[in-house]
Amino acid sequence: MNQPTVKRKFLALFALVLSTGAGNVLADGAVLNLYSARHYQSDEALYANFTKQTGIKVNRIEGKAQELIERISNEGANSPADVFITADAASLAVAAARGIFAPVRSTVLETRIPAHLRSEQWFAFSTRARMIIYNKRKLKAEDVPTYEALADPKLKGLYCSIPGGHIYNLTWVAAQIAHRGEAETEAWARGLVANLARAPKGGDTDQIKSVASGECAVAVSNSYYLARLMGSERVEERNLVKRLGIVWPNQESYGTHINVSGGGMVKSSKNRDAAVRFLEYLASDEAQRYLANGNNEWPAVPNVAVNNEELAEMGKFKADNLPIGKLAQQLSAAQKLLDRAGYR
Repeated sequence: MNQPTVKRKFLALFALVLSTGAGNVLADGAVLNLYSARHYQSDEALYANFTKQTGIKVNRIEGKAQELIERISNEGANSPADVFITADAASLAVAAARGIFAPVRSTVLETRIPAHLRSEQWFAFSTRARMIIYNKRKLKAEDVPTYEALADPKLKGLYCSIPGGHIYNLTWVAAQIAHRGEAETEAWARGLVANLARAPKGGDTDQIKSVASGECAVAVSNSYYLARLMGSERVEERNLVKRLGIVWPNQESYGTHINVSGGGMVKSSKNRDAAVRFLEYLASDEAQRYLANGNNEWPAVPNVAVNNEELAEMGKFKADNLPIGKLAQQLSAAQKLLDRAGYR
């Protein structure tokens, strides 16, 4: 396996920025105020190239998604924010429910972003998958072919998990409710709790490392966390990946659950032309490659080719095409269900 480092990927992105022509530059002084809950170094190249192409300066404020949503809500009509972007469908749904987005009509966005990855108010620009990670000394791929299999009593004491209320769990369980109904999903969640090797804690990378160490035998994780370890500069992290197997769940049914990074124009935007221009730029082939290669994600726009060795090594899979907007309808139910199931 080749081990491209984060540093080399970042330098490669900037090299591409410097080689790109400016084209279609707007008038001097045009600005875009971006509130971003994405915290990835590679995004610097993305914003730099947008400015180079358009002449629009990007003023960025970063924070956690909920903090930024609260800030925009509190600022109200006086908010300087033009665009809000975040790294989770649930956060996009919360922002929409709080009324911070303005509807965007754009032929570019409606043509390039698939219908199940957008709403009238926000658009997904990259995707990642919720995959099953297992310890090859303890289990085989055929033991855990689906999310449903994780609740099988034969896995008692073998499952590790992030906390039940973690945003990744909420979107995952919300998707299960949409597919299988609330009663069946609650029974499944109780089965997951019964199979826990330890109390839920930590993030996805912690679950991967726990599986590799043998503390547990199986967990679920967003795909880019595994990809980071595969391409890590640290030999010990690359070595732990060798102990792991991966499963793309539910390939014979609805497909593997995906989550998204995405964003939309803020209702109070004072720079609406720049906001739409930026959102359309994020859907361009060039930006899609930045987003995918920079954080080990897949483009939201179909058929955009990416050069990412870790993603290529993971292989292709059938993704769930459940409309992401439907998750918003189930988020509250998902939290209540997890509480009832004792999934803390």
